[in-house]
Amino acid sequence: MVTEPAVPSTESENEFDPDSPDTQTASALRSLIERIETEVSTLQLSRFSQADALALGLLLVDMATERNLPIAIDIRRNKHVLFHVSLPGATPDNEIWVEKKSRTAQRYAEPSLLVGLKGRLDGGSLEDKGWFDQARYAPHGGAFPIYVKGTGHVATVTVSGLPQKADHNLVVEALTSFSLNMREDTWS
Repeated sequence: MVTEPAVPSTESENEFDPDSPDTQTASALRSLIERIETEVSTLQLSRFSQADALALGLLLVDMATERNLPIAIDIRRNKHVLFHVSLPGATPDNEIWVEKKSRTAQRYAEPSLLVGLKGRLDGGSLEDKGWFDQARYAPHGGAFPIYVKGTGHVATVTVSGLPQKADHNLVVEALTSFSLNMREDTWS
C-alpha cells in the first residue's frame, strides 16, 4: 500500500512557535513534534542522486522566486555541496545559518527544527545546555534530512532566511511535491 507524504499543515494559532517569547503549552510543543515526526516517516524517497538534488534545488528556487522569498538554499551530502544558491535579499548571515542548521540535521539525522523542539521538552532549550556547541550547530527550523527507503539519511536540504517554522515548512512543501513527482516518474 502506498501512502502519500504528509502535506504541511496550515498553522493554527495554537500551534507551538519556537520564535515566540510567549509562554506556550507543552501539548502544543508535543503536537508540533508529532507533526514533524510524521513528516519524517512519510517523506522517504525511492532514490536521491545528484540530478535529483538539482531538480529539488530548482523546485525550491521556483517556489521562492514566485513568492519573492529572500532565502539561501543548500543541498549537501555530508560536506559535498550538491546545490547552493543565495536568492535576492538573502544575506551572508543566511550562509552561516545554512551551515549550522545543515550540520545539526546531519549530526542527529533529524530535521533541525525537531532537534530544537525535543530540546525544549524538559523546559529551556538546547542552547541553554552547557554541552551544546552553538558555534557549530543551530537547532532551528530549515534543515531536513533526505531519507531514501531502505538506506536512511543520504543528504540534507536546508533553507535559511525566514522564521524557522516557515523555513521548515517550505522545505517540507518542496520535498512533498518532489516525492509525488518522483513517484509519477517512476510509474510512467
